[in-house]
Amino acid sequence: MIGSFSVGLFVNRFGRRNSMLMVNLLAIAGGCLMGFCKMAESVEMLILGRFIVGIFCGLCTGFVPMYIGEVSPTALRGAFGTLNQLGIVIGILVAQIFGLKFILGTEEHWPLLLGLTIIPAMLQSAALPFCPESPRFLLINKKEEEHAKMILQRLWGAQDVSEDIQEMKDESVRMSQERKVTVLELFRSPSYRQPIVISIVLQLSQQLSGINAVFYYSTGIFKDAGVREPVYATIGAGVVNTIFTVVSVFLVERAGRRTLHMAGLGGMAFCSILMTVSMLLKDTYSVMSYICIAAILIYVAFFEIGPGPIPWFIVAELFSQGPRPAAMAVAGCSNWTSNFLVGLLFPSAAALLGAYVFIIFAIFLIIFLVFTFFKVPETRGRTFEEITRGFEGRSADEAQKSSPMELQPGV
Repeated sequence: MIGSFSVGLFVNRFGRRNSMLMVNLLAIAGGCLMGFCKMAESVEMLILGRFIVGIFCGLCTGFVPMYIGEVSPTALRGAFGTLNQLGIVIGILVAQIFGLKFILGTEEHWPLLLGLTIIPAMLQSAALPFCPESPRFLLINKKEEEHAKMILQRLWGAQDVSEDIQEMKDESVRMSQERKVTVLELFRSPSYRQPIVISIVLQLSQQLSGINAVFYYSTGIFKDAGVREPVYATIGAGVVNTIFTVVSVFLVERAGRRTLHMAGLGGMAFCSILMTVSMLLKDTYSVMSYICIAAILIYVAFFEIGPGPIPWFIVAELFSQGPRPAAMAVAGCSNWTSNFLVGLLFPSAAALLGAYVFIIFAIFLIIFLVFTFFKVPETRGRTFEEITRGFEGRSADEAQKSSPMELQPGV
């Protein structure tokens, strides 16, 4: 939560790529603390390491989608944005596999498992210097037009990037006419209020869908469903998670963000109800155990079709260059806060409600589905400038409706 709220402090000062490069030091430091905590017999090192890695994760959930969105061509922005989620789910799957008892999931080797955090950080540190800085940041924030043009030509593989440069120039002019956008300004300004509310609700739809409750406590859930080796069923869910994220990469630019998000929410709501019914009846009908397991796996698949990847990158699409860092900070903080609350409260809710706990998630999912249908615009194939103008047009229309006397000069 702390890390995600600090995104704007880095990206506006150091740039998108350099910010990602710098914070890898946090991952390396945190990984070393966790990796050597048992050798040092220090629980304080473990807690501090987890805290530092938490800050790193919060920052990266803002940096990475923003960078990907700004270096991707408009026609492929959603597909590239989904690759961020693919990296996350592959990391989860690898951690689940390495956490098996016969690999690193033992009393002796668990610090090594936690210390492996430093490997992806070191790989990224080695690779990022070969990646370009965001051309939008260079032109709009740093006024380095030639540098931005050179990077665009390299990224697009074409010499004529005049249309993209002009779009960035137009956005730069608009940004120079606006005052600096703070977190409070996002909620005060009519132009930003609707997209920031959409961003927050989409982040809540990801976490209050119950997906992390399923993953955090999947072993116990599969055990209750009658699985003899629940840890392998959990890994199976991780495999499904990864496969359907790949499917989403190919669907997001064809079906659109809004459609996939609604399909995912609707499918998850149905599976949540099915999980409740099957867990209630599994002692009466043996087939219900298999239905429950299938419902969980399909539930995970629907999550990765829409609510998994889309909330991360659509926030960067809904805002122009000026307010984007503050919006990413607010959205990321909303995501991690709701993640924390679900992880904290789910065990108590499950103990109190039993199988009916998934009905709560089904209700949330239906609410988010209705919200998405009425409020979330489709951003597929639209430039940042077009999306921003769409929201400004809506806010202007709402202002005119709320002030009808202004439309009648002389009254």
